[in-house]
Amino acid sequence: MDVTLHLAQDPEADELLGRSPLAALVGMLLDQQVPMEWAFKGPRTIADRLGADDLDAHDIAARDPEAFTALLSQKPAVHRYPGSMAKRIQQLCQYLVEHYDGDASAVWDGAPTGTELLRRLEELPGFGRQKAQIFLALLGKQLGVRPQGWREAAGAYGEARSFRSVADITGPESLVKVRAHKQEMKAAAKAAKAVKG
Repeated sequence: MDVTLHLAQDPEADELLGRSPLAALVGMLLDQQVPMEWAFKGPRTIADRLGADDLDAHDIAARDPEAFTALLSQKPAVHRYPGSMAKRIQQLCQYLVEHYDGDASAVWDGAPTGTELLRRLEELPGFGRQKAQIFLALLGKQLGVRPQGWREAAGAYGEARSFRSVADITGPESLVKVRAHKQEMKAAAKAAKAVKG
């Protein structure tokens, strides 16, 4: 895995995301309740604070939970909820150590079908169906991981030439389109709720 991603809109953070499977998974895990760029900058910030060039699942899984929470809480905090996210990142790393010997890319390497890959992603701590489908679409669209049926397994996020999620962001222009789509979805959901209420 060595591609150029543009999710953090920060060259150093994006470089790490493009070469580190674990950094990409952690960025996806952090991508909730904060701006996308903030979430995907998180893995680089964590690596820097650990004094490392990459994230290591064995190292993170074995760290003292309070010390790891303190690391994520340093200003600027890695996430709006650094405590709960520190716990989730450690749970993710512990799962990877237990099931994949700490190798995040083993989650998708050798997955024979998109359905199987989606199942593996959904088993990861902190990954529900939507997050798993978005990450599957990111793998297929930008990271060259394309088992048979990956687009179908990713649902609407797998559609070609769509601007629904982080899987579709390749630069500032596409970021604007994805943001616009998300705002439309929020407005539609709000309108539907008002009609029901």
